[in-house]
Amino acid sequence: MKTIRCLALAFLVLFLWLPLHAQEFAPKSAPATPRNITIDDFFQIRDVSQPELSPDGQWVAYAVRTRMLKEDKNEQRLWMISAHGGDPIPMTAEGVSSSHPRWSPDGKYFAFLSSRNGGKTQVWLLNRLGGEATHLTDAPPGVDDFEWSPDSTRLVLILRDPKPEDLEAAKDKDKDKPAAAAKPKTPPPYVIDRLQFKRDTVGYLDRRRTHLYVFDVASKKTTQVTSGDFDDSEPAWSPDGKSLAFTSNRSTPDPDRTYNSDIWVVAANNVARSAGASPDDKGAHLTQITTNPGPDRSPAWSPDGKWIAFISQTDMKAMIYATHHLAIAPSTGGEPKVLTLAFDRSVRRPRFSVDGRSIYFIADDDGMQSLCRISVAGGDVSRPIDGRLSVDSYSLGKDGTIAAEIGMLDRPNEIYLSNEKDLTRLTKTNDALLSQLRLAQADYVHFKSKDGTSIAGYLYKPVDSPAGKKVPTLLNPHGGPVGQYSASFYHLAQLYAANGYAVLLPNPRGSSGYGQKFCEAIFADWGNKDFQDDMAMVDFAVAQGLADPDKLGVGGWSYGGMSTDFIIAQTTRFKAAISGAGIALMTSGYGHDQYIKDYDSELGRPWENKAGWEKISPYYRVNNITTPTLFMGGDVDWNVPIIGGEQMYQALKSLGRTTELVVYPGEFHGFTTPSHMKDRLERYLAWYAHYVKGDATSPRPAEPQAPAAKAGGE
Repeated sequence: MKTIRCLALAFLVLFLWLPLHAQEFAPKSAPATPRNITIDDFFQIRDVSQPELSPDGQWVAYAVRTRMLKEDKNEQRLWMISAHGGDPIPMTAEGVSSSHPRWSPDGKYFAFLSSRNGGKTQVWLLNRLGGEATHLTDAPPGVDDFEWSPDSTRLVLILRDPKPEDLEAAKDKDKDKPAAAAKPKTPPPYVIDRLQFKRDTVGYLDRRRTHLYVFDVASKKTTQVTSGDFDDSEPAWSPDGKSLAFTSNRSTPDPDRTYNSDIWVVAANNVARSAGASPDDKGAHLTQITTNPGPDRSPAWSPDGKWIAFISQTDMKAMIYATHHLAIAPSTGGEPKVLTLAFDRSVRRPRFSVDGRSIYFIADDDGMQSLCRISVAGGDVSRPIDGRLSVDSYSLGKDGTIAAEIGMLDRPNEIYLSNEKDLTRLTKTNDALLSQLRLAQADYVHFKSKDGTSIAGYLYKPVDSPAGKKVPTLLNPHGGPVGQYSASFYHLAQLYAANGYAVLLPNPRGSSGYGQKFCEAIFADWGNKDFQDDMAMVDFAVAQGLADPDKLGVGGWSYGGMSTDFIIAQTTRFKAAISGAGIALMTSGYGHDQYIKDYDSELGRPWENKAGWEKISPYYRVNNITTPTLFMGGDVDWNVPIIGGEQMYQALKSLGRTTELVVYPGEFHGFTTPSHMKDRLERYLAWYAHYVKGDATSPRPAEPQAPAAKAGGE
């Protein structure tokens, strides 16, 4: 208790205003009659993530993101809470967003990423003894990511090669020369010479790459330790601080043409470099740890520095449908050992236990995400955190304590603490809101598909529906296709259920969490077996006496939008459809989106496999579609570009069918603007209410009214 009291005293000056804000996180007494969830509640839900245990195990730092509808922006703040419970303490101020909280290993500092005053994202530092955050790095292109060295004297930074204008601005700053006023000018053309030339949220890609740099905290000197026409990522310090393991595709002549990536090790300081090497060789002398032709990634060192654990895809033919396994290899290079072949579940986020005898990881499994553990010798997989829940991230303490970000069907993600016997919830970020709400019941159900395959999914029952009454029902296929509906809080399903719908969230073939054979069943055969599985859940809900077969709707986003196109081109049983960020004329994606490797690997080139491309394109069956369909997407989405929705909308419009297209300016594949998110939810409800329920209301929400002009013309 002495440690806790001292630390609280140290932060007293910095967080003197905490009592003014503490009530924001304190649970409130529940109202007499809980109400149904609404669209506006989506903007009251705060996203809790990124738990990070302090070195002494007494505190957990974490991030909280708020969608600010009034200001039409998002803000993420960093907080910490005692491992023994109590009120959270803010680490960063309101008005600026911060991320990636990291304690220094000696416990003296707290570092994080933030872009302030319109500048680039940099590393900021808080002294645990108190005071304001200080600007630590000043990298011209901004910092993508960072990690502390074991001795707390250095950081490894991930920096992208700077643009010429970044360097010029840095020179002016060094000379204390005021930056010249920005002059509007015509942007130069994009000069493209890469196979992979687009990426969502980035746009057109150039030859600027990400590399590793070591930053000395005391001197603020930065040393580049990798270079070349490769992207380097996921750095991990060796326990002695002399080396860095990282992920990069350096083994093939053109990284854009393969899925390959390997684990590499580079010296982290000049003294440790190979004999005869230049002190500034920038990674010319590397040790290659893995040689698997598939992707190896996410390196993690054993406590004694002798081994590196990593995630490995060993089956290249299965492509994106392959299981990603946990493997280990000697840190000096050598034969790797795959530990989870018998587990047959994709894994991520490997971390060695404190004693080095086992490795933790997160795995998708049967509609859940569990924290798992396996011995370094292999064998059975145990589940330190398991159940009908979803573990999204975690941090390990020196005493074996686990801080985890966990979501549940009836509760958005919060931070929990586990000693592998008890699971204690530390944060209560959304308790005040949840105490006001009446949520729908979600059941994990199993049913048989057309060919007898066992399928599972989540079924939400309407909040106010009397028992035995058939209700309007919405089928909501998930994105991916490799992914799954997990046991986590899903506002959209709850919103639909609050508005009188049963909601079906199937995990059809193609989904993760059920083994590789199940996942790769749709290889080059989209909209076939997964269509059958989706329909099987509808049939199941009808057979249960729940779904009204005359009031069915369907809709999804990304591959869920594609699934919607597949479905309405093969059946007319749905009264309405909403296809978000989908594509139906598959050849239009070739050379236009970011999936060139996927297309070439799974379908072959369109001119060499015309029949295969047409087979999976519901666009060629558009004449069969009579379902009123709303198409949606962002105008700068390079994941699944809006052209897919535009083409389907134009085709149906040409045929005289009922359809509408909504394009959101400035939005990528995942929307970020709160007003656009609200508009999208409003359109969902209006479209389904009109066409599925048959309400007399308009199929589109009312347009917002402009403010009335004030007297005097103001």
